Amino acid sequence: MKTGAGLFTTAAVMLLATFGSSGQVKEFKPVTDAMLVNPDPADWPNWRRTLDGWGYSPLSEINKQNVRQLQLAWSWTLRPGQSQPTPLVSNGVMYIPNPGGGVQALNAATGDLIWEYEYAAAAGGTPRTSPMRNLAIYADKVYVTTADARLLALDARTGKVAWDRQVADPKLGYSYSSGPIIVRGMVVAGINGCQRYKNDVCFISAHDAQTGNELWRTSTIARPGEPGGDTWGDLPLVFRAGGDAWIAGSYDVKNNLIFWGTSQAKPWTRFARGTEGDALFTNSTLALDPATGKIVWHYQHIPGETHDMDETFERILVDADGRSSVFTMGKLGILWELDRRSGRFLSAHDLGYQNVLAVDSETGKATYRAGMIPKAGVELEFCPSSTGFKSLRAMAYHPETRAFYIPLNLHCERGTFMDVKRVEGGGGSGTVRRTNLMHPASPDGIGEFVAMHARTGTILWRHRTRTPPNTAALTTGGGLVIVGDFDRYLYVHDAATGKILFQTRLPTSVQGFPITYAVSGKQYLAVPVGTGGGQWVTTIPAELLPEKPPPPSGNGIFVFALPNQAAGTQ
Repeated sequence: MKTGAGLFTTAAVMLLATFGSSGQVKEFKPVTDAMLVNPDPADWPNWRRTLDGWGYSPLSEINKQNVRQLQLAWSWTLRPGQSQPTPLVSNGVMYIPNPGGGVQALNAATGDLIWEYEYAAAAGGTPRTSPMRNLAIYADKVYVTTADARLLALDARTGKVAWDRQVADPKLGYSYSSGPIIVRGMVVAGINGCQRYKNDVCFISAHDAQTGNELWRTSTIARPGEPGGDTWGDLPLVFRAGGDAWIAGSYDVKNNLIFWGTSQAKPWTRFARGTEGDALFTNSTLALDPATGKIVWHYQHIPGETHDMDETFERILVDADGRSSVFTMGKLGILWELDRRSGRFLSAHDLGYQNVLAVDSETGKATYRAGMIPKAGVELEFCPSSTGFKSLRAMAYHPETRAFYIPLNLHCERGTFMDVKRVEGGGGSGTVRRTNLMHPASPDGIGEFVAMHARTGTILWRHRTRTPPNTAALTTGGGLVIVGDFDRYLYVHDAATGKILFQTRLPTSVQGFPITYAVSGKQYLAVPVGTGGGQWVTTIPAELLPEKPPPPSGNGIFVFALPNQAAGTQ
């Protein structure tokens, strides 16, 4: 952990942005901590609506009885690039992240543009159009992370820059691809781009929401001489890479803890890293003290991971049956449950598709199966591929069914991993020659959307498709669960049975994080579409489903609602 001011902060940096449309939000209502912890049912003010990460809205105007009557209310085009956005909605205004770091503010009922902030790279920097998955809103500001490792605050009324901080050096590879969360007046964000060998490591940092000043910085890699440092053997700091914190975290108000996931060590394989050790704090759940950033407890899901099997995705907080639990699922398709107060292992439920390791149901200890640890230059076949069954497409929780709804990509890999030279400035993930394979349990397609009971791991239902789901899941008080796929379909399911109640096909792949919200009592369903998403939607479908080419472009958002006469149908 490190405290101090952000790097390279200058007034000049604030002048680099281009301010676009110059409207102003009328009757703006500042966002308080209480509003983020317990949002108005009409709003979607956090990444997954609530800080517990459920991805659930209590709105029920759109329900099982009338959802078939959904119709397009409005649509809007987003900037080009890789687009995986989560719209935020507060008091009738929608704020949408655009690739690279731009933001648009729209009237959430009509889609009319209010203002736009067009992001520009720092002097000498290269403009980037990589995905920016979420924003945060607090008081009178919208908070944006950028592809070149900056954190900005925009005036939520006008889009003008309030402050701008260069958090890390992009020349060392640092970047943001997901935005922050707000915890007790602090803007908390995780950095990524941590594969390069350098005398520094990945981190999660907190910043004063009003000034941008850095309050603390917690390393996600254990440094030599610090707790956990010996799990990297005798490797010097410069050769300790990975631990990217590239998906936004969650906040537990009751226990006053921030939960964040970390990714794998890099290079991916043990032999390329030069250590057989656990490599803390990679592939872990971290529980952080918001006041200091101190790691209160950690749980490493896969010690010494060696296939690129991330455990970095969303952390979902659920209280049930006397337990206060944090749940997560990584690329292997194993649902982990930990005690939120102590980090104690409670359960692990394997979907049954992976063949890489076994998890002891009593202790949670993960052990590699025979022949599954890669060797340099030796071909290995394993399921899933390094892309994973589960990825950034977040699962959602429904309190009535007590189930998680999980988008999956079922496939395998035949790969050959190669060594990596240990020289400063080098590094990387590690070269691998790879062929994607259909999964033997799903020979006719690679897509699955599955409902899994949180406590028992029982599968309630599954929906298989030729192509993979490509969005996060969304659950609602109307008994619905929503997901979109690579093949342009939007599906609305009955959360209890899985029955498809509504579907439509959009101009390009459904993308990002759908949300639902209300304006003046009318409920809307907002669905992003667009390009981007890594091998999940590029090389894997191209190799395995050549008859399903992806649409080449078309970032946007489609917003649906009921016709007025159907809105009261129950």
